[in-house]
Amino acid sequence: MATTRDSRKFDVVLYGASGFVGRQTVAYFAQQPHVTALGLKWAIAGRSADKLEVVRKAFGSTPMGVLVAEAQDAAAMDRLARSTRVVLSTAGPFALYGSELVAACVRHGTHYVDITGETPWVRGLIDRHHEDAQRKGVRIIPFCGFDSIPSDLSARLANEAMWQRHGEACTQVKAAFSIRGGFNGGTLASLFNMLASGQSDAMADPFLLNPVGTRPVDVSLHGDPMTPRLDPDFSAWLGPFMMSTINTRAVRRSAALLGYAPDYSYQEYLRLGRGPIAAMAATSLSVGSFTSQAALRLAPIRTLAQKLAPKPGAGPSEASMDGGSFRCQFVGHSASGKTVRGLIADQGDPGNRATTKMLCESALALALQLDDLPGGRQHGGLLTPASGLGDVLVQRLRAAGMTLQVEPAKP
Repeated sequence: MATTRDSRKFDVVLYGASGFVGRQTVAYFAQQPHVTALGLKWAIAGRSADKLEVVRKAFGSTPMGVLVAEAQDAAAMDRLARSTRVVLSTAGPFALYGSELVAACVRHGTHYVDITGETPWVRGLIDRHHEDAQRKGVRIIPFCGFDSIPSDLSARLANEAMWQRHGEACTQVKAAFSIRGGFNGGTLASLFNMLASGQSDAMADPFLLNPVGTRPVDVSLHGDPMTPRLDPDFSAWLGPFMMSTINTRAVRRSAALLGYAPDYSYQEYLRLGRGPIAAMAATSLSVGSFTSQAALRLAPIRTLAQKLAPKPGAGPSEASMDGGSFRCQFVGHSASGKTVRGLIADQGDPGNRATTKMLCESALALALQLDDLPGGRQHGGLLTPASGLGDVLVQRLRAAGMTLQVEPAKP
């Protein structure tokens, strides 16, 4: 059973706090006046006492606890999970450093959020922990960063708007992303680990994360788009989006958990623009996506890519992250042809600044508004942002400056 606020030393523990994104989560918590005003008790945690001490000194005027816990040490993970109501983790690759922590959170009734995009790892968590977490009312919610909150919430917003305006369900939602930003070393390390561990086939399964019995008969209709297209819904050329093989799996799990239409379809793309130059860019992207995916499955190419990529703990400069942005335009259709449109967007590098905001607000939703979340206080399981945090997260992100809107209905 998940615990009450007063029964543990901390409300939130930030695990992986000395990493690149982890340091940003510490800064986010330290800069939120309502965190102090509400008396939220929080701590930083990780594997290295020395690195954590550097982080603590950087925010010396901010009250916080410090916990040292090795990721592979089950006893240390138990102590961490028992000390807090919510764990926020940025310590990837999660398949290497996250399994003991999630298991401890389920054992001790501690809610959990992270920023993983490692879908095969999450499939394993579902198989091992969903029923136990569901029984205990513990929310284990991966994908709480840029992968996959914009995708997951856009699908939820589209479905809600379709019901409110037309009394029908969305049977199809498409999202088109425009992004400006860079990668950090941790994100790339997770990708390389998935490929090196032979998980390519699992990653390619469109319904990898779905509950048993919710896989459609013809999975091929939901295959990942690999070719360019001139899409009338967006009046633009679209190409493959590198995050879609993560995001679409999360959205399809949400669709099953939340009961979207039985024949529900979700896909997403990268928006390239209009005209012949955009058409050429979409074609080049499609060819490049196919060849790069094939190349990265080869060990020598992967080794070279790892040498050239930023190392874990490294990432874009502050100026680069501040100058980034993303836009996720979405369109939903009903079986009768009704349409809704909307936008999720924010300033700041999507994989770092926006991810930090989304992850931290997800943890704060669990810490501060548990009774208002979908299903009420006792709801639990291996959930998604849409099914586990829902409209509470929508409102928190809006209050934090992110755009989440559905266009007004046409008269």
